Amino acid sequence: MAGSALTPLVDWAQSEKITNWAGNLTYSTAALRKAASIDDARGWIKGQQKFKVLGTRHCFNDIADSKDGFLSLAGMNKVIALDKTHHTVTVESGIRYGELAVFLNDNGYALHNLASLPHISVAGGVATATHGSGVHNGNLSSAVVGMEFVTASGEAVNLSRQQNGEQFLAAVVHLGGIGVVTKLTLAIQPTYQVRQYVYENLPMAQLEHHFDEIMSAGYSVSLFTDWRNRNIKEVWIKSRVGNGENMGTTPEFFGARAATKNLHPISDISAENCTPQMGVPGPWHERLPHFKMGFTPSSGKELQTEYFVPREHSYAAMMAVEKLHEQVSPHLFITEVRCIAADDLWMSPCGHQASTAIHFTWKPEWEVVRTLLPQIEQALAPYRARPHWGKLFTMSHARLAELYPRMHEFKQMLRHYDPGGKFRNAWLDRVIFGA
Repeated sequence: MAGSALTPLVDWAQSEKITNWAGNLTYSTAALRKAASIDDARGWIKGQQKFKVLGTRHCFNDIADSKDGFLSLAGMNKVIALDKTHHTVTVESGIRYGELAVFLNDNGYALHNLASLPHISVAGGVATATHGSGVHNGNLSSAVVGMEFVTASGEAVNLSRQQNGEQFLAAVVHLGGIGVVTKLTLAIQPTYQVRQYVYENLPMAQLEHHFDEIMSAGYSVSLFTDWRNRNIKEVWIKSRVGNGENMGTTPEFFGARAATKNLHPISDISAENCTPQMGVPGPWHERLPHFKMGFTPSSGKELQTEYFVPREHSYAAMMAVEKLHEQVSPHLFITEVRCIAADDLWMSPCGHQASTAIHFTWKPEWEVVRTLLPQIEQALAPYRARPHWGKLFTMSHARLAELYPRMHEFKQMLRHYDPGGKFRNAWLDRVIFGA
């Protein structure tokens, strides 16, 4: 699942090794500096030759890895300003979405969406264009209206959507290459309530002619399948209360039956720690994620992959994956399918295209999964599938440059702010610069 049903969320111990959440990646150094303030961070940044910012460690590839050193901004997790006139909130970059959501709701406000896991940091979610679901909902990065970052020289740069145009659109989804993001300003709205229903066993054939209807049935809709028997095992429909969305009140939904109890997306795991279902209304931040805010997912290992296709190709793309079910299903925990609105950010997988995301939560069998990914990517190639930057994929730099028409300009921007490659690592060299 996008988020995690399985991995533990604990602060790393001060040990010789640092790993990501899933445990599939051990970072190349354990040298870690923790910044307590922006001034503290600026001085340290200026004096370093090479390092990376390490966030909440939810990326499954080496996008945040470093051989030289890490900077943690986890201690910089304060709300700086709540602007009720312009409907924005400004935060330090280390704050997690779960923390920010509680603050906003307590003050009568909300974000437009959340990812399925609320434990990720705001800065990390923005940098990689992490997303929730909903045909009218952009990814988390699309809420950014302003940002501050510290460049390689120690200079603080402020950009805003209103004042900096294309420069701002280039910088928001920066993949860790622009500098150290220290502040973010996000658009907010009045708080709202959401109710959640789950349906079981939707025939996959219903998606051929009713995909848009099904995915528009609520404010946020997720499909879960293991690709067996051409069946969608669960449909999760999250509707805003009083928003004219009444789906989930009938016993049948396009051939699927309403669940009679709370369910977990992975059928053999208890739903105890999932957000409340059965139509019980609650605050937005207690329904939009799949898991409760205060819940640390049960211990387990997994790998994650995700591909975004233009929404008009949704059913064809799903059928292309379904043809691989004999190879895929034995090594899969679950796949989640979601829709995300288009945005205008240069390096967003949803940039200028309304998208459907096909997400794979794999069993921890990398030697097998690494052979499956090229097959899936080949099957999805006719639909110009873009990968999630923070998950596992095998697409080449050349192919990504075809999918992102402004990649050359993006590289120029990174060189402008980081001419010496202070924030470059093997992932950026390989994936973005083609080295």
